[in-house]
Amino acid sequence: MAATNIPEQPHAGKRTVFVVDDHPLLRQGLALLINQQRDLEVCGEAEEAQAAMQAISQKRPDIMIVDISLNGPDGLDLLKNIRASYPDLPILILSMHDEAIYAERALRARANGYIMKQEATEKVLIAVRRILGGEVYLSDRMANKMLQQYIGGSPAALHSRISTLSDRELEVFCLIGEGRGTREIAEELHLSVKTVETYQAHLKEKLRLHSGRELIQHAIQWKIDEKTD
Repeated sequence: MAATNIPEQPHAGKRTVFVVDDHPLLRQGLALLINQQRDLEVCGEAEEAQAAMQAISQKRPDIMIVDISLNGPDGLDLLKNIRASYPDLPILILSMHDEAIYAERALRARANGYIMKQEATEKVLIAVRRILGGEVYLSDRMANKMLQQYIGGSPAALHSRISTLSDRELEVFCLIGEGRGTREIAEELHLSVKTVETYQAHLKEKLRLHSGRELIQHAIQWKIDEKTD
């Protein structure tokens, strides 16, 4: 799907925002919120990574808001692709996924901030403005957690085994937790079945699981826990 065309020329003095999310209602809600501000305006939106990449050169946004869960390549893949071509473009990751698992990954991939969808909507505006001002945005809880880790906390004590997974391994793990089979995962991620099976083997090793059945159970339970946290 092509990116949605929203005014080519922003109003004078307004900073432009491009929104990438696969839920139309969320995109509409963000656009409504942002366009009500005196200093901000949505210049475009997309529901998947390819359309977003194609639109950036045309729209030239001042900041991107990117969801992690997208159809096809996920938001972290999109973030890395944007960084390769537009290293200085500010990017805020907005996601339903637990920041304890994903925020640090996003920052390692050079996101400028991470905010969970469960946060109050006004915090999105706070995050956008802080990032446009040259700051990094994290929730107070996540900022404190990362500070504790930096000043001497043990990574082993602060992170579950899930945090040792690579971004792609975590993506496969999430899809397993959603009930996807090996072939479905391969099609979703544009990988071969053999490659997905290799990732599954790595997951069992890193998570200390003994069978594919245990891996499925572990992944499903983790997805349930993530939704209820």
